[in-house]
Amino acid sequence: MTEDPIKARVLDAALAHVPFDGWSEATLKAAIADSGVAPGLARALFPRGGVDLALAYHQRGDNEMAAKLATLPMDTMSFRDRVAKAIRLRLDLSDRELARRGATLFALPIHAADGARAVWGTADRIWTALGDRSTDFSWYSKRASLSGVYASTVLFWLGDESPDHQPTWEFLDRRLDQVMQFGKFRKSLQENRLGEALRRGPGKVFESIRAPRLPTDLPGRFRR
Repeated sequence: MTEDPIKARVLDAALAHVPFDGWSEATLKAAIADSGVAPGLARALFPRGGVDLALAYHQRGDNEMAAKLATLPMDTMSFRDRVAKAIRLRLDLSDRELARRGATLFALPIHAADGARAVWGTADRIWTALGDRSTDFSWYSKRASLSGVYASTVLFWLGDESPDHQPTWEFLDRRLDQVMQFGKFRKSLQENRLGEALRRGPGKVFESIRAPRLPTDLPGRFRR
């Protein structure tokens, strides 16, 4: 996906202000002044101000990730390892302070839906980049499960002060292993008569499961 050059100018100018003013109206005003883009045009590109700036930055990261994945030789890797590689790459392409400011913004109830759509978009870009061609219910379940893994990993990563982020990658591995185990369990249900009977009756609840529950081993600052 090609980034609009004028929109990119405003976003580039905004990045230096986000660590101080967050993804906010103040940041947008400063970006307009620094970029030299006409105020009316800039506001037409970012009509909701800071939240649209944050979403543009998130989408830029998704685009960069997808472009990079297209150049990597991953044919010899398992699908699970390809997903792990994609998430690691996506986080490596992110500035932690800008991402932290984004997490703060999207934690607000008024912007929670925007944050959820952004995470879903990342999961969709990963699955698409890795060659997923599903069109049935699994299209949704794959993206929902990966959204849960990605969101919880981002939270862990934001609290991980280690120089190499090894605790984050170990956390990611555990989350993916849990999802893989759940996927195998669900597949086994689908392939036997007991599973068919359960899906028709009480087991209908399985159809409502979209993603793993938020894990309990997040850094202490994120637990309640």
